[in-house]
Amino acid sequence: MTGATPGRALLLVPLLGLLWGFNWPAVRISLTEIAPWTLRAAGMSFAGLVLVAVALARGVSLSVPRAHWGRLVVAGLLSIAAFNVLLAFAQLMAPTSRAAILTFTMPVWATLLARLVLGESFDRRRLAGLGFGLAGLACLGLPLIRAGALSPGLVLALIASVSWALGTIVTKRWPVAAPALTIAAWQLLIGGGAAAIGMLAFEGLPVPKALSPRVAAALAFHILGAQALAYFLWFVVIARLPAGIASLGTLMVPAVGVLGSVLLLGERPTPSDWLGLALVMAASGTIMLPARRKPAPVDGA
Repeated sequence: MTGATPGRALLLVPLLGLLWGFNWPAVRISLTEIAPWTLRAAGMSFAGLVLVAVALARGVSLSVPRAHWGRLVVAGLLSIAAFNVLLAFAQLMAPTSRAAILTFTMPVWATLLARLVLGESFDRRRLAGLGFGLAGLACLGLPLIRAGALSPGLVLALIASVSWALGTIVTKRWPVAAPALTIAAWQLLIGGGAAAIGMLAFEGLPVPKALSPRVAAALAFHILGAQALAYFLWFVVIARLPAGIASLGTLMVPAVGVLGSVLLLGERPTPSDWLGLALVMAASGTIMLPARRKPAPVDGA
């Protein structure tokens, strides 16, 4: 896999969307028999160890400058630990399909925070993305508010998306001088350690027990497929493809997550949910995908 050509790497983009998208129902199924702190501690820790192994196999240094450990920990707690833990509780309190849609307003919050914290200007694409994102939130939220059915889980999903965006801003404002693979590995291990502390504080040491076949399969997919394999494939993709093309896999995630919730969890999104999904995906695509560059003028033209 390490020698994947750009053509083969392109085939991995939809695979990533499927792995991360179906992770949403997989996590919800796992939570029926596994406590949330325990699930997140296991998933993030294992994924981090896999990336450590990948880094060692590739000869990538795992060292981080001592002065940069603080910013690495803060970004990891925000964009990995808090993000994953909050979403576990969000899925216990709200339909997985709606939580997935709301969570992927992440680029919208990152754009707003970049303006407030980093002073980045709004161009037309970002303004359009913000408009799509706000319209998507309105489609999802207003019907629920009117019906008095706004779940605390959906609030947690929104907080999780803002937490991820804050972690992104921290990374932009105070970058870590280390390879991307190294940063991801350490941040996953930091997230796993934080979740393990929460597990010990609120759930205690997990007692080994037999899981039902459905939950065992979902847990295996979550840890091995959506965490370890997907993160490994992500670094294969971004090493061989432009960022805009690599981001297409991310844009697939909420759609696949909603469809997976319909197929595996029996959820039935409302028409306003589907419209909100379309608008949120439009917002993410508008913000994340780079604008086309104008061709350079030809001399003498």
